[in-house]
Amino acid sequence: MEDKNMNEFDCESVFDPQDYMYFYGNVLTEERTESEIQFLIEELGLTKSMSILDVGCGFGRHSIKLAKIGHHVTGIDRMDGFITAARKRADYEGLKINFIKKDMRHVEFNEEFDRALLLFTAFGYFSDDENLEVLQNISKALVPDGLFCFDIFNRDAFLKDFLPYNVQEIRQDLMIDRNTFDPKTGRLVDDRIVIRNGIRKDVSFSIRLYDYNEIERMIGLGGMKIDKIYGDWDKSPFTKDSKGMKIIAKKL
Repeated sequence: MEDKNMNEFDCESVFDPQDYMYFYGNVLTEERTESEIQFLIEELGLTKSMSILDVGCGFGRHSIKLAKIGHHVTGIDRMDGFITAARKRADYEGLKINFIKKDMRHVEFNEEFDRALLLFTAFGYFSDDENLEVLQNISKALVPDGLFCFDIFNRDAFLKDFLPYNVQEIRQDLMIDRNTFDPKTGRLVDDRIVIRNGIRKDVSFSIRLYDYNEIERMIGLGGMKIDKIYGDWDKSPFTKDSKGMKIIAKKL
């Protein structure tokens, strides 16, 4: 039986921009964003004005910061609400950023970007074949020797500290993630309950979790090669206990 993926569940409900920014606002702080931007500047060699593709850009958290320091940024997201919020924020800042509503599986650029980003674990919501297609699209969008920064979960550490339930509470509002993991498919299934203003919403989705060997192979099939990998934005070494993989890959 086919797993739940972005084709099958209501992504507009799962990634409702209002809920997303409400519940994740305390995580996506200005300090965190600044730290991540500094990592990108150093690890992607952003020492001069470059063209940057931000895939799964959300409300423009990274795109806007990068445009502010002189880069030419194109942000891609499939959610109307995120693209609208990103455009409003860019307009307010007086920045020219090309925010496009588009599914990352259908990105069709050809050697137009010096650098590409796919951050905040925005990868894995499709089938393995479609996830590979995303990486191939990104590789195709990069110029030869272009660099790609990729931020995903480390499955080994995720399963070691696996939590069947996770609750976020803001005032009287709740977001409850009820998690199960299928070892046959490598997918984390999340049956989520969101309660805001006394109204309950139930949504479900799944995400494919990869270990290092799997993702190294996929990046290779996508036409790139891992150049560096870190366990976190502070450039700590990647180990089996690292919560995530911060990968710098180069187009072959």
